[in-house]
Amino acid sequence: MNPLYIIAAVRTPFCKMGTDLAGLTADDLGREACSALLTRTGIDPGELSEVIFGCVAQPVEAANIARVIALRSGVPEHVPAVTVHRNCGSGMEAVTSAHQRMNAGQGDLFLVGGAESMTHIPLLFPHEAALHFSELNRAKSSGQKLSAAASFNLSDFKPRIGLELGLTDPFSGLIMGDTAEILSREFDITREAQDHFAADSHAKALAHRNQLDSEISPVFANGNAVTQDNGVRTDSTPEKLATLRPIFDRITGTVTAGNSSQLTDGAVALLVGSEVAANRLGIEPLGLLSAYAYSGCDPTRMGLGPVHAIAKAKQLSGLTPDDADLVELNEAFAAQALAVLASLRAPKTHQLDLPAYDISAEKINPRGGAIALGHPVGATGARLVLTALDQLRETGGKRALATLCIGGGQGAALYLEKP
Repeated sequence: MNPLYIIAAVRTPFCKMGTDLAGLTADDLGREACSALLTRTGIDPGELSEVIFGCVAQPVEAANIARVIALRSGVPEHVPAVTVHRNCGSGMEAVTSAHQRMNAGQGDLFLVGGAESMTHIPLLFPHEAALHFSELNRAKSSGQKLSAAASFNLSDFKPRIGLELGLTDPFSGLIMGDTAEILSREFDITREAQDHFAADSHAKALAHRNQLDSEISPVFANGNAVTQDNGVRTDSTPEKLATLRPIFDRITGTVTAGNSSQLTDGAVALLVGSEVAANRLGIEPLGLLSAYAYSGCDPTRMGLGPVHAIAKAKQLSGLTPDDADLVELNEAFAAQALAVLASLRAPKTHQLDLPAYDISAEKINPRGGAIALGHPVGATGARLVLTALDQLRETGGKRALATLCIGGGQGAALYLEKP
């Protein structure tokens, strides 16, 4: 198949939920990223074949959010749009869906990416409450209305937390943090190791603040220009992180808010297409997608998804982590990321049909990861692609591996190259 060229890319700042971008919905954020990209490239949006965007918590008021984002960004009505959803891999799914469409002859230029406002994931009334409200709405007389109102119970007004439901696997019943605790125990990953990994993520992000800022187009919110990721901390030392209490297993657990990815709002947009399209536009591409794979795994150990996807990518393309100059490994949890690296070092020990790979620390997330930058779930996969390619541009490297775990027991692995 022909490779997909990543022609241009930009993202919004990534901001902790409830903070600087809290006033913007997911479609607002997607519009900000797409409008910035279209402005920077100067392309005619009427040339686009399709808009493909990932989003996990799709707002009910913006059904098929990709279409809403496209139209609000000035993309003409004749250009179709589709929303894709592969949990944490949704942003990558948007990229690889464009590759599949291109090779199927369904277009040669696509606007893709991901958007998520975790701030706006709603609270939900129980189903019984909805029935009672429906009964109240149908009531005609005063007596019927009083009778319907009297049928409410106190439990009807206790909302279900949409964010918590979304982060809980419906098959295993485990919230994502519990799956990280399983890996920390099975791989004997200490609390100290997790806190050191988390502190390193912040330190790397601080050291590369200028490079991270170059990925970003500022967003104006509440009269202020938001120009930087706001989750990066100057005081995240292993000693300070060690004072935080576990949040999933409060008795013997090791996973804390400090060594987990941050709940974040943000969006990423990429212009992708064929080599012919890139030449037609006269824009030097950032890079190209040369190979990729998705794979399933045990939902209770969903954090190992990258290992399975890397193994499948090797089967399909022959490429391995040894072929990559850098690896962008999403930091859903420090325990999860460390378990992936341990599995790659000793795959046979964990019944994985894969050669051993010992990835040096210098190659992994050189600009920091989701523990420092945040994890707006629908956008993160696209952010990994952007960050990986921008680092290849900066360092002169040839190839990068972008990989992440996916809630529900899946993994994704994308190999990206300089043209």
